[in-house]
Amino acid sequence: MTSSYAFDVRNVSKSFVLPHHRRTTFKEVFLHPWQRTTYERQEALKDVSFQVEKGEFFGIIGPNGSGKSTLLKILASIYRQNEGEVRVDGLVSPFIELGVGFNPALNARDNIRVNGTLLGLNRRELEAKFDEIVAFAELERFVDQKLKNYSSGMQLRLAYSIAIQVPFDILLLDEVLAVGDASFQEKCFATFRRFREEGKTMIFVSHDLEAVSQHCDRALLLDLGVPKAVGPATDVIDAYDALGRAARTSAVPTT
Repeated sequence: MTSSYAFDVRNVSKSFVLPHHRRTTFKEVFLHPWQRTTYERQEALKDVSFQVEKGEFFGIIGPNGSGKSTLLKILASIYRQNEGEVRVDGLVSPFIELGVGFNPALNARDNIRVNGTLLGLNRRELEAKFDEIVAFAELERFVDQKLKNYSSGMQLRLAYSIAIQVPFDILLLDEVLAVGDASFQEKCFATFRRFREEGKTMIFVSHDLEAVSQHCDRALLLDLGVPKAVGPATDVIDAYDALGRAARTSAVPTT
C-alpha cells in the first residue's frame, strides 16, 4: 500500500559532540603534551515526531538555535539521527546551504553544468534547460563571470534556478530566500504556487512568518530542539508569538 505521507518522522533525536581545548597544530601538542581534550554533548533535537502529507506545504519555525536546520538536514539525509525513524516517499531536492556544489573559480556557465550534473541532469537536459536557468536567475550579462565575483544574491538566484529544474517530488528550503531581493522572492513564490498546482511537497524553514502563513498549510514549532506545536500554520505562528512573549516577560527583572 502506498503511503499518503511524503515524510513520516517518529521520535527523532540528534546530538553533537563538542570538543573543548582542541589542539589543531603540532606546536600546541608540543607545548601542552598532557593537556586533555574534554567533550560536551549538545542536544540539537529531542524526540521530534510529525508527518507531512504528499502535496502539502509544511513550515518549520522557531528561534535561532532551535534545531530547524539540523532537522532539515536529517530529512535530506545529510545528517543521520541518533534515535528515531524517518520514512520518506518521493524524490527529494534539498536547497539548504547557499554555495554548496558551486566552484567559485569557475564561471556561471561551467557551474550550471557541474551543479546540474551533481543534481542528476544529463548533458542533453542541461543544454535544453540552460537558457531557462540563466533567464530565471537574471544573469544573462554575467554568465561568463567567475562566481567568486558574484554577490550572495546572485549566487542565490543561480542556485535556486538550477534546483527547480531537477525533477523532484519534495523540495526542502532552508531560509535561503532571505538573501534575495523582493523581486526575486516574488518570482520564487510564483514557483511555489506552480509547485502546489503540480502536487509537489515542500518543507520550508523560515523566520519570515508572513511567508509561512501565506504559503504553508501546516507548520512545526521548535524551541531548543523540542517540538512545541504542530498544526495549521496560523495556529503554530500564534504559539510562536506566545513563546516569544513568555520569554520576554521572564527576562524582565523584578523589583
